[in-house]
Amino acid sequence: MRFFALALGVACLFTTQATAMDARFERVLKMLDPGARLEQLCDYTAMSNIKKDTREYRPDRAIAGARSEPKVNGNTIKAEGAAFRSRKKWYALTYTCAADGEHMKVLAFKYKIGAEIPESNWAAYNLFD
Repeated sequence: MRFFALALGVACLFTTQATAMDARFERVLKMLDPGARLEQLCDYTAMSNIKKDTREYRPDRAIAGARSEPKVNGNTIKAEGAAFRSRKKWYALTYTCAADGEHMKVLAFKYKIGAEIPESNWAAYNLFD
């Protein structure tokens, strides 16, 4: 349940208007340690990009380490075992995210959506409805 409360708060911010949300999200990020900040920034970026790039998904949660621990190298995180939730279903996700030195701005981001994660596997990955 690592970062669960924070992730829930970040996800709630995600549903507000973009400009107001950006300011709130930035304030929340500044309260985090750099490692947590990088993961939350990149999870948020994943949700934003998926929402922007396709109408098929409406992400409201993303978890970098859902299926396996993400690999962090300096200011870059590679999340091969990420997942995101859309319309009460979870989907596999992989992404690579590079941020600035303060982990407040994404410099490069690429992602790939995988298959739907069966509900029978949710408990194993600590996913929730």
